[in-house]
Amino acid sequence: MARLDVNRSGEMEVFVRVVELGGFSTAARAARMTPSAVSKLIARLESRLGARLLNRSTRQLQLTPEGCTFYDRATRILADLEDAERAVGVGEQPVGRVRINTSASYANHIFAPVLPEFLLRHPGFTLDMVQTDAVVDFLAERTDVAIRAGPLKSSSLVARKLGETAQTIVAAPSYLDRCGEPRTIADLEQHHRLGFGYARAVDGWPLRENGETVVVPATGRVQGSDGEGLRHLALAGVGLARLAAFTVRDDIAVGRLVPVLDHLDTGEKEAFHAVYVGQGGLLPSSVRALLNFLAEEGKVF
Repeated sequence: MARLDVNRSGEMEVFVRVVELGGFSTAARAARMTPSAVSKLIARLESRLGARLLNRSTRQLQLTPEGCTFYDRATRILADLEDAERAVGVGEQPVGRVRINTSASYANHIFAPVLPEFLLRHPGFTLDMVQTDAVVDFLAERTDVAIRAGPLKSSSLVARKLGETAQTIVAAPSYLDRCGEPRTIADLEQHHRLGFGYARAVDGWPLRENGETVVVPATGRVQGSDGEGLRHLALAGVGLARLAAFTVRDDIAVGRLVPVLDHLDTGEKEAFHAVYVGQGGLLPSSVRALLNFLAEEGKVF
């Protein structure tokens, strides 16, 4: 039998954090330890097991075959421990505080309408919601889940797709009455094109004309920090804006905004993902419950 003074579950949790966060320093910040303490803990674990779990280099960590086996078993054991504690403590009803970081557009048009249902299903939840289009540092911002649009960069984060949406160029009737409606890419040179004040995966408006795709810069006199802000500027008649279809669908239906240049649309769609740290088996039950709800009720189309 193993010695009772060995905190095996604690060792497993630190080891899993090192693997999923990709290094000792990031795992140390997440576990509120020093990098040297994490390094020593992993060394003790390997010594006790009599096997090397990680190959270390100056740039990255790589699991050994023994490390892969231990990681798979450890994540299952830690998940079982959490389930056991939850079953005894709160009757298997997820509780806790979850911090979600999302764009204002998703928050207002997708999440807010279904939020009452989520809170009704999970009365033990406290939800912190931060609205921003900026890239999130999960550790620094203490973020559990982030909702992000566009292509995902390779990282230690895990993503669950929530759907995808078309992009639509729109303007208020008052703006079109004043400035006219553009019909061609060349016409856009005479129009205010509202854009984002930060770098994006595609920094402009992709349009297809005469069999060729052209990315038109969004170089208007006003730049915004988020899609919802640009929507309000478009509603006020400030200029043209290219926005996610789900954010302007109701505005178009009642005539507050008018779609333009639909005949030049490339047909490309933008994907939305719920992004988080860690594999599903090791997620806190509160985070897992939120992700499952978003996959069911928070779809983008």
